[in-house]
Amino acid sequence: MAKEWILNSAMNRFQLNFKRNVGPTSESIRQCAPKQLDEWREYYLKNVRSKEHIESLGRKLYIKITEVIQSEVAEITEQDCIDYMMQLVIDRTFDGYMTEIKTVYGQLEKELRIKIEPAPDEWDRLYNVDFFIKVRDCHIGIQIKPVNHGIQLSQIFKEKDLQSKTHERFTRQYGGNVFYVFSSNIGDKKEIRNKEVIDEIRQEIERLEKQNSTL
Repeated sequence: MAKEWILNSAMNRFQLNFKRNVGPTSESIRQCAPKQLDEWREYYLKNVRSKEHIESLGRKLYIKITEVIQSEVAEITEQDCIDYMMQLVIDRTFDGYMTEIKTVYGQLEKELRIKIEPAPDEWDRLYNVDFFIKVRDCHIGIQIKPVNHGIQLSQIFKEKDLQSKTHERFTRQYGGNVFYVFSSNIGDKKEIRNKEVIDEIRQEIERLEKQNSTL
């Protein structure tokens, strides 16, 4: 299994299985429509690429593994491996998390057609708020929560319960409520999961606008 993984990784890296090297295999096998493996082998070697050509690719693959990859592996130190694991677990996870938050924040700003600002650092600590919307003299708090299939609803509600007091403190201080915006992968994109929150935020903006206009 390990040998196959090495062969497959090297073949893909050096593109030895690309169409320019091995020919249009998918189209060719459909044209051949073989019933047996031997039929396909004979057709391929006669009409697509020769046996000598495939053997030359195999020899090239061997050189890439034993000379290029082997020399690269020899240069890897223990510290390289430690640094890579730290970067993978800490740095890249953080970068992905921030990208997700910014993507969802941008969607929310577009839907609401209103400026959404990053919360000061102390607001994150004091109120568990990531962003805010300024409405006259008041503020609405927004907390973006990336979620995935591994996070259970019970975990989410437990966290909301723990943070409810800080959100109540924010409302007393700044007048507006705090809203949770959940995001997750939909295909290869990050999207707002609880889209109903958009209308809830709109209603809160309208409430604060009316409230301030009567003062």
